[in-house]
Amino acid sequence: MNELAPATHTHTSAPAESYLDEHTVRSWLLTTDHKRIGVLYLISIVFYFLVAAVAVGIMRIELLHPHGTLLLNETYNKLFTLHGVLMVWFFLIPSIPSALGNFIIPIMIGARDVAFPKLNLLSWYLFMIGGGFVLYSIMIGGVDTGWTFYTPFSSTYSNTHVLTMVFGVFIAGFSSILTGLNFIITIHKMRAPGMRWFRMPLFLWSLYSTSIILVLATPVLAITLLLMAVERVWGIGIFDPRLGGDPILFQHLFWFYSHPAVYIMVLPSMGVVSELMAAFTRKEVFGYEWVAGASVAIAVVGFLVWGHHMFVSSQSIYAGMVFSILSFIVAVPSGIKVFNWTATLYQGSISFETPMIYALGFIGLFAIGGLTGLFLAALAVDVHVTDTYFVVAHFHYIMVGGAVMGFMGGLHYWWPKITGRLYPEAFGRLAAIVTFIGFNFTFFPQFVMGYLGMPRRYHNYAPEFQVYHVLSTAGASILGIGYLLPVIYLLWSLRYGKKAPANPWHATGLEWQTTSPPPKHNFDETPVVTGPPYDYTEDFEPKPSGVLHA
Repeated sequence: MNELAPATHTHTSAPAESYLDEHTVRSWLLTTDHKRIGVLYLISIVFYFLVAAVAVGIMRIELLHPHGTLLLNETYNKLFTLHGVLMVWFFLIPSIPSALGNFIIPIMIGARDVAFPKLNLLSWYLFMIGGGFVLYSIMIGGVDTGWTFYTPFSSTYSNTHVLTMVFGVFIAGFSSILTGLNFIITIHKMRAPGMRWFRMPLFLWSLYSTSIILVLATPVLAITLLLMAVERVWGIGIFDPRLGGDPILFQHLFWFYSHPAVYIMVLPSMGVVSELMAAFTRKEVFGYEWVAGASVAIAVVGFLVWGHHMFVSSQSIYAGMVFSILSFIVAVPSGIKVFNWTATLYQGSISFETPMIYALGFIGLFAIGGLTGLFLAALAVDVHVTDTYFVVAHFHYIMVGGAVMGFMGGLHYWWPKITGRLYPEAFGRLAAIVTFIGFNFTFFPQFVMGYLGMPRRYHNYAPEFQVYHVLSTAGASILGIGYLLPVIYLLWSLRYGKKAPANPWHATGLEWQTTSPPPKHNFDETPVVTGPPYDYTEDFEPKPSGVLHA
């Protein structure tokens, strides 16, 4: 048991009014409560995720045959653009920070809300407006450039609705910046008395580091897209060599944002996994300070490796060598985290509840994704596999295997706190295992066909690659079931799930010291922190109470 102030004074004579007690649409759309805004984000990102999943499902059916006839070439290009744009900017980037982070951060630090509640609501509206433009661009014909919007194709040659989609991403970027600013100031200024930096839960360290990247990198993306739009509308030569521009400049600017964006997507998952490791091993995370420092190190070094996306872009061999070395260096803090999570498991009293299964799945998939990243960091190997399915598999092992498994683990972990309801544990475990199996079936064959030379983004392909595509599509079907199951049983739990106690996992942390769901202002009195975040040395219990088993 940690040394937080006793029960943080949340028990009053009458139950406090829950943040969910008011039901009008107006109360939700005009709310400044961080918890409600987190729920709004959660609903929004799940919607975008489902749209993007349908797009890739159609693509995988098309790829069952080397000369598939389900889609036209142009339609295929539009589908993978839609899939990439929605998944990256409207699901992966906001999933944990904007949805789970918005809900949990103020409660975790003992605050009543974020520093700027109205700005927080504005962030969600900007996010929705940006998503609206992207969906509108699909309805009027779609975009065929790919989610990277590489020039000069996007700025000069594509006759699809590039500007509409780019404008949507541009607006959503401001949502990210405002959310990042809000989190940085909230964590800096509003921590409960006694919560020093090294008494913060590791989830807060990861979101703090993520917010720094959001604030510093996202404006670069905004400027890049703005310059591309200027070239497309007014024909001013910035990236198009025919107009005197340089297309490599676009790649430098784009990847200066987009490589750190990889860590925007995966760092929050790492924070979630740290919370889950402590809660379900009943131990302090091994090397807490190193894991916290690794989050900051990843955020800093992540800014220096964008050039490894451009080894074949004609940049100098010396620049390539520098970016190669830096890419190997950024693997070090990631390796520290994986090592310390593994060490935390050693001699831990491990409880295989649903969030923990997702956390273990995260470690396995992230490790494979990270190790294959070392292949891509090596100049000679990268030249061989650039623009093949090897890159697709690596990217998805990190982003889908890492970010989504972390998000699902966090969602299940905090679901009782968010909704006040318990979900059926058996179905949760089943979904986590099905997801892990389906994921590997989907993406591991892509490593093989990428190594053998199958280029990515191709609509038709050589017949010798068909067996790998069939395996991938079969795996995607299993993966789809793994994702659909939680949608069903979590929605079921909202009405039929048992009522959740305040601390169903018997975990440490301020968020478990208030009721489930929390009252409007989180705590009646400001809690005081007097000890480390993961003190399981007292009142040790090997398993949760069992009330979670439906």
